[in-house]
Amino acid sequence: MNWYVVYTKPKWEKKVADKLNGLGIECYCPLITQTKQWSDRKKKVEMPLFNSYVFVQLSDSERNQVFQVAGVVRYLFWLGKPAIVKDQEIEIIKKSLNAANICDISVSSIQVGDRIKLDSGAFSNQSAIVQEVSNNYYILVLEALGCVLKIKYK
Repeated sequence: MNWYVVYTKPKWEKKVADKLNGLGIECYCPLITQTKQWSDRKKKVEMPLFNSYVFVQLSDSERNQVFQVAGVVRYLFWLGKPAIVKDQEIEIIKKSLNAANICDISVSSIQVGDRIKLDSGAFSNQSAIVQEVSNNYYILVLEALGCVLKIKYK
């Protein structure tokens, strides 16, 4: 069975994952905890790591079952076929999210286009390409995961 990427309505990721689990479809919605601030309080909330995406594991013949769930829009396609995510990539995401939080990063003389290897934090041992350097953050492209990482520093 393959892992596929389901595109959901905005802000429906957790609801879709719950409903898919209720139907007996194995799915994974990676969540991160963020502190949100309102005018009167701060609160820790779980947010999806990937906006509007949920990963589902099922056979090719069962793929239409996901459309029974409200909030599912379509599958993500790559080169005209439904995008397939490797098991090891799902495991990398799970392992990265279970790692300790990045607490402090200080880097000097990093330039756009440099290839670096992260040696600590949630994405340790991942190689990345520096896409942007600012006064208080770096933007890195993690090719193995197919995502962009923004690291803030003080």
